[in-house]
Amino acid sequence: MQDSSFVKQMPVSVEAEQAFLGSIIRKPESFDQIGGMISVDDFYLEEHKHIFASIVKMYNDSKTIDPVTLANALVEAGDRDQGGGIQYIALLAESVPSASNIKDYAKIVKDKSLLRKLINVCDEINTDAYEESSPVKTIIDSAEQKIFDLSNNNDTKELRHIRDILQNVYHELEISSETKGSTKGTKTGFSGVDKMLVEMGKGDFIIVGARPGMGKTSFALNVATNVAKYSKKAVAIFSLEMSGEQLVTRLISSEAMVDSHSLRTGILSTEDWENIAGVTTELSGCDIYIDDTSAIGVTEMRSKLRRVQNLGLVVIDYIGLMQSNTNVDNRAQQVGEISRNLKIMAKDFGVPIVCCAQLNRGTEARGVTNKRPSLADLRDSGSIEQDADIVLFLYRDTYYKEIGATQENPEAPGEDTANTAEVIIAKNRHGSTGSVKMGWIGQFTKFRTLEEDRKIDG
Repeated sequence: MQDSSFVKQMPVSVEAEQAFLGSIIRKPESFDQIGGMISVDDFYLEEHKHIFASIVKMYNDSKTIDPVTLANALVEAGDRDQGGGIQYIALLAESVPSASNIKDYAKIVKDKSLLRKLINVCDEINTDAYEESSPVKTIIDSAEQKIFDLSNNNDTKELRHIRDILQNVYHELEISSETKGSTKGTKTGFSGVDKMLVEMGKGDFIIVGARPGMGKTSFALNVATNVAKYSKKAVAIFSLEMSGEQLVTRLISSEAMVDSHSLRTGILSTEDWENIAGVTTELSGCDIYIDDTSAIGVTEMRSKLRRVQNLGLVVIDYIGLMQSNTNVDNRAQQVGEISRNLKIMAKDFGVPIVCCAQLNRGTEARGVTNKRPSLADLRDSGSIEQDADIVLFLYRDTYYKEIGATQENPEAPGEDTANTAEVIIAKNRHGSTGSVKMGWIGQFTKFRTLEEDRKIDG
């Protein structure tokens, strides 16, 4: 039987905290070895918090650290009593076993701190569950995010010498050479685009911008299907505008080459049914996950993506409908926060994120001779342009003819523009910009590559 008088103690190693502080007092240059590994909040005893805060300030001010100067710094900060006095500081320096073991002491202090933070997080989760002040789903998502943040913020990277990074880069070059130019990126499935981008890299935040009706959802779905089919990795699609059924209907139309109008009306030929059956079987074997939650936020996306095994790509349609975690009324600031968090999410998960974005009406105001979009046309926030690694714009001459433009565009190519489109690479953090001529089959909402028409601006 458990003793009712038993009281659980918070994880702490006072000896490790003392040895850590004593190492710095005894050998101040040892502080360089731990960098930002330890913060004031990692200490359990209040006097140790005050002592370390003074040490950090003295270190940043390039002041000499020894028992006397440290005690004086505590007095100047008004922490004389909280620091235990000069006798305690001298005791810390004298009692440390070896200043050369400072990294080991720091690790013990950090581990105990993390355990205490974990206990506090669990207490917060406990309280949220007991109070029932939010929907169950919100409480669970919040709990997962708190645990994830605690784990994700645990790693501290050290400065690396260039020779170490060069070895990694050289190794990657050797692999690429052996595989005849093949990279470890994710292919869009459109060879012209892949050659200019050198494929989509791990952690890339990719914006696909276009005016409504230009085909950005179709393009993103085509890329998602290509990745799922050929990489054999999982693809997660967040559709904030269309339902899952509408999205899958588009996929069937594009992959089976069945007229989208025929799918909506149900007037299908025997050949259509055969194509649909074949595509349905193929798509069922792909790891494509669709979430059609409206006004979803980055936190909830993270929670859902952590459950996906072998994740290879994330598609979001579209950023303008996403929910922000901030309370500000300024939509530009909200979208800026969302775009920064999406870039961080791409880096954390190590997969490319393709995110659709609306363009403003600036393209319509330019006259009939040049309506091609530019980075300034991104709607809501300049942060999207700043945070994105790659910005792609979709452009079709016939789009403007369809909405009432009557003058002929002198820049339009001589071929049938009803079946062509351009993917304009306006920003490419990894290489060149330019445009790629694409085929566009509107009735099937399908893009196809025309690699021979690729044009590079440099």
